[in-house]
Amino acid sequence: MQVAKWGNSLAVRLPVALVQELGIADGDELELRPAPKKSGKPASATVERKPGKLERLQSARKFRAAWPADFAFDRDEANAR
Repeated sequence: MQVAKWGNSLAVRLPVALVQELGIADGDELELRPAPKKSGKPASATVERKPGKLERLQSARKFRAAWPADFAFDRDEANAR
């Protein structure tokens, strides 16, 4: 991969094989983290795809609990100040 100038920033063009392996698409967000340095070796980084909104919502659903059997929603009570 080659680093190129893109406006005032730097950009990396990803090969198709890597894109397919990571399962990323146009618009996805990636997170680069510096890998722990090892003496005598050049610096490196790890790349991870950040989960999208839908994926975060789906993972939060596992924490959802059922309402108690005697629960009744009261709109007036909920909007009372």
